[in-house]
Amino acid sequence: MEFENKVILITGAGSGIGRAAALLYAQNGGTIIVSDIDPNGGMETVEMVQANGGEASFVHCNVAVYKDVQQLIDTAVERYGKIDVAVNNAGIGGASWNKTAEHTLDDWDNIIAVNQTGVFYCMKLELQQMSGQGFGSIINIASIAGLRGLPNNAAYVASKHAVVGMTKTAAMEYAKRNIRVNAVCPVFTVTNLFDPDKIPVEGLGDKLRGAIPMKRWAKVEEMAESILWLSSDKASFITGHSLSVDGGITA
Repeated sequence: MEFENKVILITGAGSGIGRAAALLYAQNGGTIIVSDIDPNGGMETVEMVQANGGEASFVHCNVAVYKDVQQLIDTAVERYGKIDVAVNNAGIGGASWNKTAEHTLDDWDNIIAVNQTGVFYCMKLELQQMSGQGFGSIINIASIAGLRGLPNNAAYVASKHAVVGMTKTAAMEYAKRNIRVNAVCPVFTVTNLFDPDKIPVEGLGDKLRGAIPMKRWAKVEEMAESILWLSSDKASFITGHSLSVDGGITA
């Protein structure tokens, strides 16, 4: 199996894309470190992995708190001795959809703290560990909002552009150390974070879905497959890349 004897760390793995990735890595032989701010969701993922015969354990972490991220990395290394793949997936959306001038300061601060600073905290410590062990692959979960504008979501767009930029920079810095750093950029994917039925602007859901050439929302399993491939040896000469998984919307 592709990830047999490999240790996979996934933040935000208590639901959505993170959970789908955890299950898929486990099916391919990986040992999974499930991390999430929600212990219930995290343990549910662990139980789902174990029910399918896989190996997983849970570590609580708020990626916006540096000490939490330190504890996450330390615990992973203490338990398993290495981190082969890190998937920095934890992220949040805004509490509301507002134009830039009406964007709330709380929304800005919270989104930047989790989506941007949280990814930086994780990358900083993952890269330290991987540099010491001499190998590794990091996948940051960005968004098509990291490649283009998205009205009424200034903080989210800013945070995801930052993720793409950090991915490119770290990839260039660590390529010689046998560490690959890439990003996956999903289009609107049905998760706890994005529920088409709860979009606050009437008719916007149909408009957003209609803008996707494939005329449907993405599935978490489709994102998981892309994450798995990009972190695998099949993508061994790819680093600094932002892979759009978007049904053609950025074509």
